[in-house]
Amino acid sequence: MSSSEPPTETPGPNAPTWQTQPTYGNLGEVRAHLLPSKACRPRTFEALSTDPQPLPPPLPKKTLTRAQSLPTHKAPRPSPTQAGETQKPLLGSHSVDKSQAGDDRAGPACPPEELPFCSLDPELGLSFHDLHRPEAVHAALEARQLESLRAMHVRLQARLLGGRPGPCRPGHGFRLLDRSPCLESGDALYYRLVRVDEEAWHLLAAKVPRPGAEEPHPWGLELQASLAPHFNLQGLCGLVPRGALPEMPWDQPVALAAEVPELTVAQWLAGAGVQPPAEFTRAVALLLLQLSAALAHLEARGAALAELRPENLLLVVPRGCTATGPPRLLLADFGRVRPRSPGPLGAHAQQLGRLLRELLGPVAPSATPLAADLERLAAQLAHWRPSAAQTRGALQTLLWGPGPALRRRGAPLGPWLRAHRALLVLHLAEQAAGGEVPGLEDWLCCGYLAEATEASVELALELLWDRPLP
Repeated sequence: MSSSEPPTETPGPNAPTWQTQPTYGNLGEVRAHLLPSKACRPRTFEALSTDPQPLPPPLPKKTLTRAQSLPTHKAPRPSPTQAGETQKPLLGSHSVDKSQAGDDRAGPACPPEELPFCSLDPELGLSFHDLHRPEAVHAALEARQLESLRAMHVRLQARLLGGRPGPCRPGHGFRLLDRSPCLESGDALYYRLVRVDEEAWHLLAAKVPRPGAEEPHPWGLELQASLAPHFNLQGLCGLVPRGALPEMPWDQPVALAAEVPELTVAQWLAGAGVQPPAEFTRAVALLLLQLSAALAHLEARGAALAELRPENLLLVVPRGCTATGPPRLLLADFGRVRPRSPGPLGAHAQQLGRLLRELLGPVAPSATPLAADLERLAAQLAHWRPSAAQTRGALQTLLWGPGPALRRRGAPLGPWLRAHRALLVLHLAEQAAGGEVPGLEDWLCCGYLAEATEASVELALELLWDRPLP
């Protein structure tokens, strides 16, 4: 060791601490006692004390803390870095608590709730500390499931409404596919035609007023032309001008409908009686659910349909779905739409009740539990006159729950909603894994569980089961 020693150092903030403060000795003094004695001098205490030549003075004592220190008790355990472990980066510097100076157990420098941990999962927003709280994990998962349902609903709606043609332009050409109508409704004849331009072509339907039909109300037609696209309202994309088609079977400008109808509800009803009762009543509920959604949109715009006629309700195969699934319903009778009179909602309740009973005609009310529930709903519509939005909520509850048993037992609605949202997410994931394409009913159920709240379900259950029958 050199006689010149490094200056005294002060312990840094990251210096190791021990259970008790170690005792340090002066290394120079220790080495002086280790030097060999001269051969003529015995190494005894007396000899040392009587020797006329005194020993050299000891080196001055210094306070050494690092490489020059020799602790006189056990050595500290190796740090993770010394043991070959990977040292994790710290997110901040923290001073060592004095209360931990006598403890050799590893511990945080401050309480866990104050540590600025990164999020364990950016999508869930969970920290490591949250993993010790099951309620925080459950809340994060429930929020993520609801967000997923809403995203699925939007994507399915984009597929079902996809390919919608834009408005007509002067450069468009038209080709008539058939000289006979593809469908005859109560107020119009529909012809298939193709609209052609330089970019693409679209299959459309020319809506020709039926000879002898009632003169349409201009207010309703103006409303139809101004509405944004809606899944259950017939959309228009322009007019076929006079003379645009050679030998056309009409002699006036006619409206162009974005969807080509295939059946009316009256025609569907005539051939649907051969279905099994359970399948038929479910199809009726799905049709009435779509109709109530269309009427709720009209009520929100201050409009009402003067008369519901099955021969003017159109059915279309939804885009991207099989023909065997439930059809898409389109309300097309805007010639009978009028401004809604002021007052409470419920302008369509009695009409919906009569239509529901007409559709359920081929099936006895006791044929299936759903048929009995729909018959009860028809009576409630006629007596209590709920809005179309409330009727839609009641039909959603009849189709996908909760049922009257949950109501009788007083079970909470929040856990039921959260459980069924999780089940629907799993169902859609299983479909995707098996290569199946979600259908119209999947989209309708997804919309119900994504929008439903405890309050909305409570109102539907009250209308169905709490209010007395007339």
